[in-house]
Amino acid sequence: MSLTLDDKTKIIQSYKTHEKDTGSPEVQIALLTEKIGRLTKHLNEHNHDFHSRRGLLGMVGRRRRLLRYLMKKDPTRYKTTLERLDLKQ
Repeated sequence: MSLTLDDKTKIIQSYKTHEKDTGSPEVQIALLTEKIGRLTKHLNEHNHDFHSRRGLLGMVGRRRRLLRYLMKKDPTRYKTTLERLDLKQ
């Protein structure tokens, strides 16, 4: 259910904005999107797992705040991030 170190490294490598980037909004949004996808699959099988559902809602809210920040800061980066992650606007 959680991300392995290899998965995290691959996501960071593909979304980083410069050589030592690990915390830019794009990377954080990509990591959260991957976690949200995995947790959604878990909740489809275990629909009475309410504690994980609460964690999922927290992650969705955090991703939404990061996307809002990126939209205000740089709309072009926001649009490219949405397209790369296949998220709706």
